[in-house]
Amino acid sequence: MIPLSPKELAAAYSDALTFDNPLTAAISTDQFSASYSSRPAWALGPFTKDDSLTFRPTGQWNDPTGIGWTSSSIFNPSAIVKDSSLHLFYRASPRKESTASRIGLAINDGSGWVDFADNPIIFPTRDNELLSCEDPKVYAAEGRYFMFYNGIWSAAGSQEQSEYPSPGYPVETLGCDINVAVSDDLLHWEKLGLAVPYEVSRLWAKGAVIPRNPNGEAVKIDGQYLMYLSEGCNGIRYVGRSTDMINWTFEPQQYLDLTELGGTLYEVACAVTEHDESHDLVLDFFYSDENGDFAAAQALFSRNAPFTQRALNRGGSLAWGGLTSLNGTLAFAQGWDSAPETREMFFYRTVAS
Repeated sequence: MIPLSPKELAAAYSDALTFDNPLTAAISTDQFSASYSSRPAWALGPFTKDDSLTFRPTGQWNDPTGIGWTSSSIFNPSAIVKDSSLHLFYRASPRKESTASRIGLAINDGSGWVDFADNPIIFPTRDNELLSCEDPKVYAAEGRYFMFYNGIWSAAGSQEQSEYPSPGYPVETLGCDINVAVSDDLLHWEKLGLAVPYEVSRLWAKGAVIPRNPNGEAVKIDGQYLMYLSEGCNGIRYVGRSTDMINWTFEPQQYLDLTELGGTLYEVACAVTEHDESHDLVLDFFYSDENGDFAAAQALFSRNAPFTQRALNRGGSLAWGGLTSLNGTLAFAQGWDSAPETREMFFYRTVAS
């Protein structure tokens, strides 16, 4: 693994400034969540934009790494309410969907958005974050707050690549780790390091999807927290178990069958429960459909059988940080629909019942 240094950080930032991917650049939240061809009673959504909650940061953050870093795109956030204030954790990147990302926080107490003065709250300080810190997932649990985020690093030619081969999910250039940080106030965070060991991830893991209620609280199932891993891990789906949100054990577990929809899974976005009186669990996920196009769908489970799929329905939020309760609706944020080189985060909500 390449050691983190100002020189390497500057090189990573320079590379990110040239990033362009026409596929991800064209992604729109509405193509996944604005309408469903069918809507069974258990499905969450569809969702409509609420312009009153749009977040637009002004100015650039101070750069603690000293390389002149700036952002032009914000996306893939996680929202949670604390003390009647909405806290929005978001990924900021030099270019849309590029690496060299940092994680920031904005707070809305009802009078408008304020970007946290000490942003970025998470930025590269460890070797396995050299290329990026991305995609926060925030949960309240055990009287504290936990953030799981992706650390990106260069795996090509590394000792780790030799020690942890991944023929079922080839890791050729970049490594992607799930890291965890903890906080008592949502403002100040302590990094704890890897949440998913390399014996499981094989240098690439995405997910850290823990069943979460609309208040942002991680929910124990049969006395344990569960973590659904869905991308990487040598092509094997794993589920983690923990009693404290820090120490996890993992085992292979097939929990999704997309045969009815066609296509293949990319990544589970969130797991929602306690959103109604049914005691159901809904997995919201991103997949490649039968035509090879990006798509979203949801799968229904009972809480007491969290790996036994009961139903599928096309259409979903792709709310990477989970759905949040706002004034009787379920809501999430995403920045995919902002204009090029424009930093905007839009909120989407279900229609109030």
